[in-house]
Amino acid sequence: MKTCLMYPDRDFDTASVRAGLAERFAQDIELDVLIAAAAGSDRLIRTVMAAVCAEAWTNDSTTVRYRQGILKDCLANPELVRRLYAMAGEPFGRERSWDFSLYGHEPSAMVGSAVRTLQHAFALLRRLRDTCLAHADRFASTGLQQLLVMLRRDLDDTYLAAVADDLNSLTFGAGVLLSAHVGGGGKAAGLVLRKPQPRDMSWMQYLPAIGVKSYTLQLQPRDDAGAQAFSELQNRGLGQISDAIYRSAEHVLGFLKALRDELAFYVGCLNLKDRLDGIGESTCFPEVSDAPRYFRCRDLRDTCLSLTLGCRAVGNDVDAGDRPLVIITGANRGGKSTFLRSVGVAQLMLQCGLFVTAEQFSSSLRSGLFTHYKRQEDRSMRSGKFDEELVRMSEIADHIRPGALVLFNESFAATHEREGAEIARQVVSALLDSGVTVFFVTHMYELARVFFDDDRVLFLRADPDPGGTRTFRLHPARPLPRSFGIDLYRQIFGPEEEAHDQPARLSG
Repeated sequence: MKTCLMYPDRDFDTASVRAGLAERFAQDIELDVLIAAAAGSDRLIRTVMAAVCAEAWTNDSTTVRYRQGILKDCLANPELVRRLYAMAGEPFGRERSWDFSLYGHEPSAMVGSAVRTLQHAFALLRRLRDTCLAHADRFASTGLQQLLVMLRRDLDDTYLAAVADDLNSLTFGAGVLLSAHVGGGGKAAGLVLRKPQPRDMSWMQYLPAIGVKSYTLQLQPRDDAGAQAFSELQNRGLGQISDAIYRSAEHVLGFLKALRDELAFYVGCLNLKDRLDGIGESTCFPEVSDAPRYFRCRDLRDTCLSLTLGCRAVGNDVDAGDRPLVIITGANRGGKSTFLRSVGVAQLMLQCGLFVTAEQFSSSLRSGLFTHYKRQEDRSMRSGKFDEELVRMSEIADHIRPGALVLFNESFAATHEREGAEIARQVVSALLDSGVTVFFVTHMYELARVFFDDDRVLFLRADPDPGGTRTFRLHPARPLPRSFGIDLYRQIFGPEEEAHDQPARLSG
């Protein structure tokens, strides 16, 4: 049995996912804020959400739309989904762990624990099936409908009754029935485990055969050697079925674990939606574009900023179309870095199958997300700050693939502008030629000027309003060959003082 709530044709294996290089970029988009909002105090949800984010870049459009359909059903039936999640997690809860424990190396112990586990597991499966089928009309998505069909087909009443009878027999309440013949040295040979038949358990069957000779061996209470000999015979007989029953119990528990883990993702989505609704953040389901490097958004907001502030963030409208390079310039603290982060978070949420905090969001699928942000000075660094930037860029180049998305934030600014702009130009040009999409926040006018005549570029600028107040909104505009130092001057010395703009580098 397969749950198939994360992929159309297979289960999601949390243990097999490796976060790898993505962990190093999580801090730049504040991914932990998103995961913490989804997980709350549930460690399992945190683990599952982190794994889903790590493997998001391998998903195709079919998988994304498949998860979106299931998530829409979950959002329409949150209490039912939470109930199913709690039921699927029962075997792994501390209070029920003994009922579902698999232990022992001797066949008798393995059979005993596996049979008990299967009895409890099938009782739980019946409850899960009944709960799902009772609310079957609430689910419209392909994934949940597929789960319902599987539960109805594979766990019908006839099958469950037969399983219950077989498991009851395997408890060996009437004893273990074995057959054997005497081999060399008087030892038992050809040992076979027999299923007790009705005639073996009914005294009426023995009445006609009272005259037939039979032999009964009774052990003395202190006959430890005899007890050990019978125990060895019993283990030899049970050894013929112990592995099969043990694997069956592992399979059933594996199904329940997969169901629990996959439902954990959707419960995390419900938690996140509750948090966003509580602070007034609206969401939408993003659209996957079939174009290779497409990006368009309306009122896109930084999800992590909203969660941190506890209120709705300022959004931006951007239509880059299929242009693979977006250069963002403008005033200090004008919302450039926030927008950059919102792009990365929204792209990740799209590829996980999540909703995004926007009125509309459409983007191509990316093969990976990489960030190259400026870092604070580290006194423990063995080399200079600029060298450290180049080392990180080299590491990105070693792992990046065509179709990836790279977010640069004030990169290569640790040297003088001419050198930094030239290095940035070469890096960006190489990435564009390799099929990579780039969003670049920069204060270097020399870098932006190089791409003025390139039709692959969209320029965005963050400008304050006429009074100098930051709007935190970006608009399509080329960079200006001046700084925004006048804003700082007015803040310090007052608006009545005069200050003159001087040609300078763009403010970051």
